[in-house]
Amino acid sequence: MAKKVDELEKLIKKNALFNALKHKGKAAAKFVMKKVVSKGKTEIDPRKILQLVQKIVDEVNEMTIDQQREELEKIDPELFSKLVEKRKEEKKLPELPNVEKYSRVVMRLAPFPSGPLHIGNARMVILNDEYVKRYKGSLLLVFDDTIGSQEKVLLPEAYDLIKEGLQWLGVKWHKEVYKSDRLPLFYQVTKELIEKNAAYICLCPKKVFREKYKLKRRNCPHRDASVEKNMELWNEMLEGKFREGEAVARLKTSMQQKDPALRDPVLMRVSEKEHPRVGSKYIVWPLLEFSWAVDDHYLGITHILRGKDLIKEDKIESFVWKIMNWEEAEFIHYGMIKFRGLKLSKTEARKMIEKGVYMGWYDPRTWSLQSLMMRGIKPEAIREAILSLGLSLTDVEYSPENLYAINRRLIDPHSQRFFAVSKPATLLVKNIPQEKVEAQPLINPSKPELGKRKIKVKVKDGKVKLLIEKRDLEGTKPNETIRLKDLMNVSIKEKGIGHATATFHSFSIDAAPKNIKKISWVPATQNIKFKLINVDGETIECYGEKNIEKAEKGQTVQFERFCFAKLVEKESEIKFFFTHL
Repeated sequence: MAKKVDELEKLIKKNALFNALKHKGKAAAKFVMKKVVSKGKTEIDPRKILQLVQKIVDEVNEMTIDQQREELEKIDPELFSKLVEKRKEEKKLPELPNVEKYSRVVMRLAPFPSGPLHIGNARMVILNDEYVKRYKGSLLLVFDDTIGSQEKVLLPEAYDLIKEGLQWLGVKWHKEVYKSDRLPLFYQVTKELIEKNAAYICLCPKKVFREKYKLKRRNCPHRDASVEKNMELWNEMLEGKFREGEAVARLKTSMQQKDPALRDPVLMRVSEKEHPRVGSKYIVWPLLEFSWAVDDHYLGITHILRGKDLIKEDKIESFVWKIMNWEEAEFIHYGMIKFRGLKLSKTEARKMIEKGVYMGWYDPRTWSLQSLMMRGIKPEAIREAILSLGLSLTDVEYSPENLYAINRRLIDPHSQRFFAVSKPATLLVKNIPQEKVEAQPLINPSKPELGKRKIKVKVKDGKVKLLIEKRDLEGTKPNETIRLKDLMNVSIKEKGIGHATATFHSFSIDAAPKNIKKISWVPATQNIKFKLINVDGETIECYGEKNIEKAEKGQTVQFERFCFAKLVEKESEIKFFFTHL
């Protein structure tokens, strides 16, 4: 009978784990019970089965998702593999439309170099990369470096920062293009549009055009000028005879368009701003949607992936293609992604860097790819997180905690463990029965074959002074016995603000009370100081065990019961960046 109960418990547990992993870590007892009964285990009293199911489901629901994955993989690798494959199939990107029309799929990344790529740009990058790899196509890196607005400026360093971020993500592009090198092409197409009487030069002030004509669906007086007159004005624009805001080239769509943004949109405008690559060589610049229309044609782009918020740009591109009798590319859209609790703005980040509030683009508050790299977030984790969202028009809110869960699974097996204290309180332990005490925690509990590290503690007159976290001290009660992890059990006797006294209880965990509280610690004198840069940019002064000195720069570690962190400096000082809990 005991054997049958053991088999039943295993059956319940694996089904509870499977169900939990399908439903964000929470299993339903009703589903598990149904599965168990369907397996023919009804020779045991159904009431007892139900009690057992509820007990195991409650235990499973207390686990983290990472723990659930590990447990299911351990007790039923085949079922775990099925779950993984099912997830992959559910999240598999759909096929690109009309691929058979083209000899080769060609897609493009079109970053505006106002700063490095951030976590919000990763979806565009990874989706394009995945599709190009699937179809063995070509991916072009097209810097959308037309002149920006007063707020959104081009940064010279952004070009290299963008390429660095792409390389880190494992994205390979086959050709590099700069729109600032292609102004003559945009000029030629504008000239052709004017000659077709499909574009005109408008001299209306921006506000006048909007209020008097666009919003009232009326043609402005320049719309009906002759082709010859428009060519004359166009040439004057190129010759610099108009100042910024005095003249624009507009596309003749219709002033009756339902969407005001599509009513004779601007194609080209005068800009007197200096450009970081070409200086003041050009004074007339295209708007992004017009430059896309021209470049997507001449670069042979077959499929364009973009957020659904850019559908207006699709339509402007299509207007141009139809007028020019060019073949139209395929548009594929996806919904907006909002990262919970984050405000992603390169403009705001740039201003904070310029003010000296942020350390640079690697500051964790920028959420740039450089900052994620600095923190020890793996590029594989970002790719997995993005692909888990699939390609849907539904807007999603994504919690960074989900990214952290994926990253934790990737770095945990390779992260050496250390003890560290961030907000120290002093603990004096008395009545220790031996002169030398040594803790030997595992280097990594998931890889016991790596062995143990040693933390020596000097005892004088039966006493030793240690540092523990203030929150741990505040969470103890007088006469409570706690375990100093991997060292000894002690009983708290006296507590003050930031300090306490305890007496030795025992060394072995087996001699400790059941469910004893375990806390991290470091020797009060034999320790090292280091800095930890938190996710909010705060620098935290910490104390850690001496073994931290053996960690290698660039390595991620776990400070036990504290956080994962990446070692970024150890020459002049020891500095870590917070990764996640």
